[in-house]
Order: sequence, then structure tokens, then C-alpha cells
Amino acid sequence: MLRKALLLMMQTDRTILAAMVTILSLCVFGSPHAHGQEETALIVSPRLEDAIVLPKSVPDPLEPFNRLVWSVNEGLLIGVVKPTAKAYRFVVVKPLRTAIANAGHNLTYPRRLINNLLQGNWRGARNESYRFACNTTAGVGGFLDLATRWKIPKSDADFGQTFGQWGWKPGFFIMLPIVGPSNERDAVGLVADTAANPLIYFSPYAFDAGSPETYLGPYGYFASVVTYNDSADTVEDYVRFIRAEMDPYSLIQNAWTFTRDNRVVELLPAEEQDESSRETLESVFFTPQDPEFPGRARTRSARIPSTGRKLRFTYWLQPGRSPVVYILPGLGSHRLARPCLALAELVYRQGFTAVCVSSAFNAEFMENASTAALPAYLPVDGRDVHVAVTEIDRDLRAGYPDRLGETALLGYSMGAFHALFVAGTELTNASSLMKFDRYVAINSPVRLLHGVSMLDKYYSAPLAWPGSERTARIENTFQKIAALSRAGFTPQASFPFSGIESKFLIGLVFRLTLRDVIFSSQHRTNFGILQHSMNRLRRDPVYQEILQYSYQDYFTRFAAPYYETRGLAGPTTNELAKAGDLRTYGPGLSANVKIRVIANENDFLLTADDLAWLQGVLGPDRVTLFKEGGHLGNLAKPAVQEAILEALKGLLPSTARPE
Repeated sequence: MLRKALLLMMQTDRTILAAMVTILSLCVFGSPHAHGQEETALIVSPRLEDAIVLPKSVPDPLEPFNRLVWSVNEGLLIGVVKPTAKAYRFVVVKPLRTAIANAGHNLTYPRRLINNLLQGNWRGARNESYRFACNTTAGVGGFLDLATRWKIPKSDADFGQTFGQWGWKPGFFIMLPIVGPSNERDAVGLVADTAANPLIYFSPYAFDAGSPETYLGPYGYFASVVTYNDSADTVEDYVRFIRAEMDPYSLIQNAWTFTRDNRVVELLPAEEQDESSRETLESVFFTPQDPEFPGRARTRSARIPSTGRKLRFTYWLQPGRSPVVYILPGLGSHRLARPCLALAELVYRQGFTAVCVSSAFNAEFMENASTAALPAYLPVDGRDVHVAVTEIDRDLRAGYPDRLGETALLGYSMGAFHALFVAGTELTNASSLMKFDRYVAINSPVRLLHGVSMLDKYYSAPLAWPGSERTARIENTFQKIAALSRAGFTPQASFPFSGIESKFLIGLVFRLTLRDVIFSSQHRTNFGILQHSMNRLRRDPVYQEILQYSYQDYFTRFAAPYYETRGLAGPTTNELAKAGDLRTYGPGLSANVKIRVIANENDFLLTADDLAWLQGVLGPDRVTLFKEGGHLGNLAKPAVQEAILEALKGLLPSTARPE
């Protein structure tokens, strides 16, 4: 039964799953449609004179049940599919896995043919017929995908899409046991797709219901191999996504809506592009070069004395003695976020031991290492980070005596901001806290409140559109991402987003991060500000309420009152602003010769005065500036990676050899 259940799980369309993971890595979707509502959800700061109305996703009236099913599916993915897939990949080499996937896809040609015909897509039916004929003959039964090499277009189609074209609009979202995300339309379509799969009809025992070999003839075995094979290369990324997101269910619920909506979209930008925000979106291309690298990580926990809890961290240990780089990710990011993994790979291949720690604004850190109820005040957050890394370093040195040498604290975005705080306060820090041999800050903001005000401004960018067109144009922006994910996109391709679209997507990314920060903090320490209950199984209503709050609201309505209760002197918002300004720590930063900063001139979080201040305080020898890249958008560029490694120069022993 378990074998059959796992095979059913793997029958979920892997193309859709891959598209979902890609879309979710961009984190561009808003909250689910509120339970019981029929109108689009309003996501807007109370101060705005006009509204930004996000397109509604499929309603989720079964949210508590769906979340329970999601937990079961998650357990199966992590506990069963992931470890067995790792063994499978070890035994079955990549070229053979690709050949099996090609053959399996080729044999499901009848489903694509039937649905293209039912949808009236004669060209798609013709192209799929050409592909089938080509791959079956010249492609040796479909094991070689020569049709793609010869640029014969694909036209994937299934019964869920067909029902959609016939006018069936999904009424509710459902998380199917084993199978995963769906809705009532696609669930019925899945049954029809299974019936259209010729593999299930070719077992010599298919009609012998009493035989233990039912459905296990040669073709039946091949069907089993195909369905399992198709998951082997995607399950690792999917599991990392699940672990890295505070609420992956919410993101999947929204992504499913747009990946399953196959409408024609307008890809060309309607207005001028904005280079800074467009380049910022290109940070999605900064991923590990070796897909197996993340899987070679180890995970441990270090006890944090100030909280009494254990904080997990992920590390890649060199085989011999080596310096260690501690990596702090961006605002709200988890230690398994792709940029964090990519930076770990970059320094590991150069000969460093790499350690990733979650952001101080991430739920994992907030629940286990934060001494405050919510992150906002840099002296507290920065010290909590410093304490956590110190304890992690002690844990590693106790576990691996004489394996760790000199240390570097490397951060990007908010992680860089915290790294610079630690560097700027090094002379006054407690002697029990570790001092680093190098501090590397990549794309750090200078003034925290200015940075988050830009995030609020970017989220509000669609207000420039006419109110009558705004929601439809936002929906088209989402559909662009779904279309790009289905087609595949590479660093060589330019994102087709206008300046308003790219700014909005960035703002929405961070608005969802803020939603997670507020939910996590208020679930642990409820300030009584939110009207809805903090129900983990039905989060939809409180998510809708939280998304009304901007970053400015967060600091004025949540952080400032909280720190007033802790005796913060003076007007609290002014104190938060002063403490969150690196200029406050200018003398310490200037005196610390171990600091290296990498920044982009068109980073929207920095003003010209911020850049001038950084260069003036640190000097040109400690600041590397790039003209382009936006915020983190050029990390995949060789020149930037060389600058990162140059910033660590001198820590490696002269005998060390890069991997």
C-alpha cells in the first residue's frame, strides 16, 4: 500500500511542481483569499488614499483540514521520498534518469493529444504528434528527446486545463493526501489524466484482480520507475523550500492558483523598465552551481544561554583544518535560502568551512535565539546574532577540535547590516563574545528605517496605475511569472517587467516577510493589537489583517510601544531610527580595519549620501563599488564573486588549495 501511495504522489505533474518551486522562490504571491469572502482581498496600509487589491486565489474554506493533510504529506516527503531518492540518484546516474524521464513523458502522448484536441488547439495536437513520432523513432522509443533538440514546440495539456477552458472555474482549494495541492476541478482532471495514461493498461496482470502481481507486469514496473524517477531530481529542492519558508502551505496555495491558470498573458512591459528593481529580481539566478552541494551539508544545534533554547545551523566542514565563514542571510531569510547556500558553496570551494545561520527576522531565530519579543532594535538584534554565532562557534570547535582556524562574519542585505553592527561595536563588546578576523558586508543598508520605507514605497508602486485597471494589471504581472516558469528562464534572458511591476514584486516579497515576522512574534507574545485569533490551522483571517500593516506601521505600532515597556529612553521611534543607523557606530567602523564592504551604486536601499558616507568612513580600500546590480541582483556575476573572495583574502593558509 505504501508503494502504491508513493507512486500516486509521484503522479502529480512534475512540471507544475517545478514551476511552483521556481515561482515560490521569487515569493511573489500574496495571502490566500479570506474564508467566506467573495470579493477580492484588500491589502493596503490604512494611510494610503487608494487601494492595492490583489487578485484573489482559489478560496480555502477547508484550511484546517488542508493544513493537517499538508503536514502528513510533508512528513512523507521528508521521511520517505527524500532519503530513498538520494539513494536512487546515487545508483541511477543523471543521463539515465533523464532518459527514463524522456521515455515516460513520451508514452503519455495520448493524454496531451486528447486534451489539445478537446481544447481546439490543433497546432498543439500537431506539434505533440510530431514530437511523439520523432522521439519514438529517431529517439529510440523516446529515451532521447530529439524533438526538443530539433526545436519542435511542446504543448503540454491535461484535463484540468481542458475543464478550465470549458468554463469550470475552481471553487475551492484542496490539499489531497499523497497527491498534494489541487482544487475540485483539477482533482477530477487528475482522475481523467490517469485514465488517459496508457501505462496503466499494459500490465499482463491488469485484469487479474486476485493476483498479487496486479499492475506489476513489465509495463507496470516501468510506470513505477517513471513516476518515482520524475521526483528524484526535484524532491531535494522542494524539501529545502518547505524547511526554509515559515509557512510554505500559504505560498503553495497561492502559486497553485496561477500555475494552473493557463490564460494568455501580455509579456511585454507596458511602461519603461527600472534598471535597479529589474536587476534586483535577477538575484533569483544566484543558486548553487552543484545541485548536490546543499545535500552534503550537516546540521547541528547550539544552546543559546540567553534563551535556554537550541538554535539549528547548517555547515559544510572542510576535510582538514580551515578558516570558517559564518553567513548571515537577508531580511527574514532562512539558513537554507538559495543565496545563503550559493554563498556557502562559493566560499567552500575556495577552501573555507561554511556555516549558515537564519536571519534575526526569521521565525527559527526569533523563537530560539531572540531575547526580544520581536526584532526591530539593532543593539538587541545585533547582539543576539553575535551571541548565537559565538555559541555556534564554540559548539563546532568542541565537536571538531583543531579543525577550525580563523573566522569571518559574512552577511548580505540585513545580514550585512548585522555584521557591520558587530564590527562597529567590537571594541565595546563583552569579552565572552567572539571577535572575527574579517567582516564582509554585501549590499548592506545604512539606515534601517530608510530601507524599509523604500520597501513600503515599492509595494505601493501600482498606485501609479488607474484604479480601474490596477487589479487586472497586478494579476497580469503574476501571470507573467507563471508563464516564465513554465517556459523556463535563464540569466541570459531579461525579465519582461516594467518599473512599476518589478518594484511591486520586490515590495510584495518583503510585505510577506513582514507578515511572517508579525505572525511569529504575536503567536508567542500577543500584544493585543491584532483582532483575529492566532490560530495556526486557520491563519487566513489573521493573515489578511496583518497584511494591512506596512513596515512603518510595524515600527510605530508594534516595536515602539514594546520598547517603551522596556524603558527605552526618549521618543521611541527616534531611538529606533538612531540605533538603526550605521552612522551611530561610525567611529567603531572607521577604526576596524578588518571590514570589507561590497555595494552597488544603484541599490535602491542606499542614497548617494549613504554611499558617500560608507566610502568616507571606511576608505576606498575597504569598499568595492559596482555601478549596476540593484540590491543583490549581481551576485551571480563572476566579478562580484571574485570581489567576495578577495574580501576574504588572507584568511586561507598559503598551503590551502581550492576544491
